[in-house]
Parts: sequence; structure tokens; C-alpha cells
Amino acid sequence: MIATDDLRFFLAIAEAPSLAAASRALDVSPPAVTQRLRALEERLGTHLVDRPGRHLALTDEGEVLAERGRAILDALGELDEALAARRGQVVGHLRVVAPLGFGRRHVAPVAAAFQAAHPEVAIDLTLSDRLGSVPEGTFDLAVHVGEIAGAAPGLIARRLAPNARIVCAAPAYLAARPAPAIPDDLRGHACIALRENDEDVTLWRFARDGREARVRIEPRLASNDGEVVRGWALAGRGVILRSEWDVADDLRAGRLVRLLPDFAAPEAPVVALLGARRRARAARTRRFLDALAAALDPAPWREPAA
Repeated sequence: MIATDDLRFFLAIAEAPSLAAASRALDVSPPAVTQRLRALEERLGTHLVDRPGRHLALTDEGEVLAERGRAILDALGELDEALAARRGQVVGHLRVVAPLGFGRRHVAPVAAAFQAAHPEVAIDLTLSDRLGSVPEGTFDLAVHVGEIAGAAPGLIARRLAPNARIVCAAPAYLAARPAPAIPDDLRGHACIALRENDEDVTLWRFARDGREARVRIEPRLASNDGEVVRGWALAGRGVILRSEWDVADDLRAGRLVRLLPDFAAPEAPVVALLGARRRARAARTRRFLDALAAALDPAPWREPAA
């Protein structure tokens, strides 16, 4: 006989790349995870996990247990939710994924407020700029900024807010050189690249009057952290191409200056991605999505229309 706690334990292992990662997710020591897994395998009389090198690989029996166990836990969660709904409550475990910077600034406050309003909901917010590397079955809702590439098929997308991408630099940087008049002028500037979402970050694209212009920059500085890139730009180290949500306050305050205003970079809208599984249609997921949409409408980084 297998208990629901055993199923939750095994799913944590199945969704982790290693036993060390599983131990962190379960908040127990690696030896404790190994011991409990061994005891579960002995009780079931079957081998569930192979460990080639440092990685985990489920056996055929492990795949069956993970698939059936996930379905059982989903069904139990739906039962709890249905009974709670009759009492006017929202319950359950909500797993949200969001980009690092945007998640800290705009998703985390919504998550805290939502949990305070619905104490029976437990929220797990994971911040990652590599949505494609996050398995679809490990989240109920993901927030993504920009073009959707590498996400699992079958995800349901909902647009949350507009978000332009803007070329800009600090006044101190521009004091020593003329501002670019056309995209090709960027080749003579110190450009700063942000590595994210597996994009070709050194190819900057623009459009004007229906014509596209592409510029291959040679970054003097590059980072995978948006805060670092923005900090370099504020310090006068070069030109950046950043999301409107990240630089709007700096532009309004004059800490950064918009460049090439007549050339539009590709939009990077904020979208929510719902998993295809039934959990994504749960009341807690729908209500959290509505709360997030309300917080982003109108987009807090845009000036109200006159």
C-alpha cells in the first residue's frame, strides 16, 4: 500500500534533476532522501530510479508511479477544492514560475497579497529566466516576458500587459559621443548585452515604415542578470536594449535617455502560460491569474493616457 505522502515524496524526486536537488526541494538531507527512496522501493518490491552519474533517470516502473501518482494527487486536490468551494474557500498548492527581475518586482507582491487573502493556498514562486528549461508539469502558471520560444506545446497563453523594448543610455555616456541616428550607428558604440531566454542577444532588430533593420553588436559587457546590465548602463558604461518595464522609471527621471525613438524594436509582451493539466484550471490558478492581470492593468510602467 502506498500513501499520498509517498506519492508527493516520489514526485519531488521525479521532477528533480538529481537527488541533491530533490533534497533541497523537500528540505531534508540527501542521505534522508536516499534512505526513504530505498525503503519505498523495498516496500513496493521494484526499482524506481537509476542514477547514471549525478543525474536521475526513472525506470519504467518509476515512470508509471510518477504518472499515476500525479493523476491521483491531482484528483485529490480537485476533491479538496470542490469541497472547499462549497464553503466559499480557495485552497491548494499553487506553483508559479516568473522571470527573475520581473518576478521580484511585479509577481512576488501579487503572490503575497493573494496568499494573505486566501490563507488556505500555499504558493511556491520560482524565479527563472529560462522558461524552456522548466518542465511543464512542474508549474501551474508561468509568467513570461517576450517572444515565446522553447515552451512546451499545449500551454494556454493569456496576454497580461504590453511591454516595448527600448534602446537607451545614460547622459554621462552620451556626453562623450553623439547619439546614434540609425541602427547601423550602434556598431560604433559600446553596447551591453543581456543573455536571456536562449535568444541571439547580439542581433538587435528594429523596424521603421515597414522595413526591418538588423545590427550585429559586439558587446563590451554582457551578463545574464538584468539588474547588472541596467546598473552598467546607469553608470555610463554603454547602450542597452531593455524592456520598458525595467527602464521606464529611469527614462522619466532622466537617468537614462531613449535612443533611436523612430525605430521600434520587437515588442516583448507580458504573458501568462497555463499548464495543460487540470491543475491549471483550478480555482486557485484562475483567481491568481485574475489578480495578476488586475495588478498589471493598466501596465504600471506606462504613464496614464492623457
